[in-house]
Amino acid sequence: MEITSKTYLSLYCSRLYTLLLQKKGFKGSISIGRVQSPTVYLIYKRQQEIEHFKPEKFYEIEGVFKAQNGVYKGKAKLKTKERAEAVQLLQQHGVEPMDTGLITSVTNKTKRIVPPKLHALSTLQAAANRRWKYSPSHVLKLTQSLYEKKLVSYPRTDSQLITHNEFAYLNESLAKYQQLVGKTFNVLNRGNNKRYVDSANVGEHYAIIPTKKVPTEKALQSMNADERNIYFEIVNTTLAMFHQDYEYDEKTILTNVKNIEFKTVGKTELVKGWKELFSSEKELKEREESLPVVFQDEMVQSKISILEGTTTPPKPYTEGQLITMMKTCGKSVEDEEEIEVLKSIEGIGTEATRSGIIETIKKHGFIEVRKNIVSITPKGELLCRSIEGTLLSSPSMTAKWEIYLNKIGRGEGSAKHFIESIGKFVNQLISEVPQQLESLTIDGEQYKPAAVKDIVTCPTCKVGKIGLRKSFYGCSNYKNGCKQTFPGRLLGKKLTEKNINDLCKIGKTAMLKGFKSKNGKQFNASLRLVEGKIEFEFNEK
Repeated sequence: MEITSKTYLSLYCSRLYTLLLQKKGFKGSISIGRVQSPTVYLIYKRQQEIEHFKPEKFYEIEGVFKAQNGVYKGKAKLKTKERAEAVQLLQQHGVEPMDTGLITSVTNKTKRIVPPKLHALSTLQAAANRRWKYSPSHVLKLTQSLYEKKLVSYPRTDSQLITHNEFAYLNESLAKYQQLVGKTFNVLNRGNNKRYVDSANVGEHYAIIPTKKVPTEKALQSMNADERNIYFEIVNTTLAMFHQDYEYDEKTILTNVKNIEFKTVGKTELVKGWKELFSSEKELKEREESLPVVFQDEMVQSKISILEGTTTPPKPYTEGQLITMMKTCGKSVEDEEEIEVLKSIEGIGTEATRSGIIETIKKHGFIEVRKNIVSITPKGELLCRSIEGTLLSSPSMTAKWEIYLNKIGRGEGSAKHFIESIGKFVNQLISEVPQQLESLTIDGEQYKPAAVKDIVTCPTCKVGKIGLRKSFYGCSNYKNGCKQTFPGRLLGKKLTEKNINDLCKIGKTAMLKGFKSKNGKQFNASLRLVEGKIEFEFNEK
């Protein structure tokens, strides 16, 4: 059913937009999809926000206070675009740069942070991207490998819950897992906590957790570093469920300087709890500056100044943030409960397909990822300018279609009704899009593919030239049937023009370093060309 709807949109809409844009000078083709197009459009919207952002100055009043037991800082409530307003406030109250203040209130509140929820695929992808800059597709590949080794549960899951059966075997194996990560702690039984264990709401697959099979030290060493990182991320997140809450003391100090109130908030860690499992991470090592011990009605020496700041634009998405962005239909949501609510009613794609969608829009040339930062390409911008204002750019509409498809799968919706509605939508596009694109101006030269650089004569047909074509080397005589190609990367190593030249001219390269086998081990080898195919040649030593 879902394949039919995708084919319908992709086939007709891709042809429609490609033909109309080619009439305006575009050289190439445009791929339209009910999932990929709104995803590209959300990235485009973020980039537009960044490009059109106008920084503005703002002013705040800060106090540096010297108490009997130490120094602390505080800020007045005022935040203004006009420096004169801050100056006027200080003058009205007769505040001098060096003045005396009085601590009017000191409150302490103990707060707790419960352990994180168990991992679904998307939360694992987001966490791994944040910590190690892994792409979502790489995380899925690593987790799939661990699953095939029977070390973790099924990876393509959108659930963060387990049943009582899984909880039982995890509870029994706790000592082994603690030994594995080198952390022992007092165990809290959360078997009845529906944040983690809820048989009624698990769904088709439960959360990603370690299996009963605990790897030996030799098995751990046989993993590559990326695989070990993902495995321990899953184990530590699972162990966190059995650990204490993280506790800290939040102190709020109110300081009065001639009837201007300055507020100071600080944090002191009390119980590290589950965070000790992640204590090696830089992000969890960062601690807020601790506050000195102060008392209500204590007099302090004050240094008052006006601070100038500048507003900053929104940040571009990382690959990991794309997964969360797709899950929440582009809404900037950090609160996990809100994400859970949104997940039940909308979202672009599914847990199993989102990383594939990102790879697809990369492949189509709509986005680029450099140093984990996602940016729109000229081709992606053209797509978004073309579909702007139509339902093809609407993530909410995509989510509603996804919901209705799920209803059909449960026997609650009509397949005929859905196909008819898609048909009406396509007909509407055919009648409206030509007029919508009439005012669109494009520079066809901007989208021309880069000229292929000829490297060497093809060793197979002896007529064409081998050149780099996007991600691989191919023969220019392919239209006449020559199928000679060479990969741009081979087992994790980039093949250079010299490597291809040597293969084609002398049939062999020099010894090359840095190939990576399927189990992650690196090796060195020469490459030989045998009947148009690449073979490895190893040093006898």
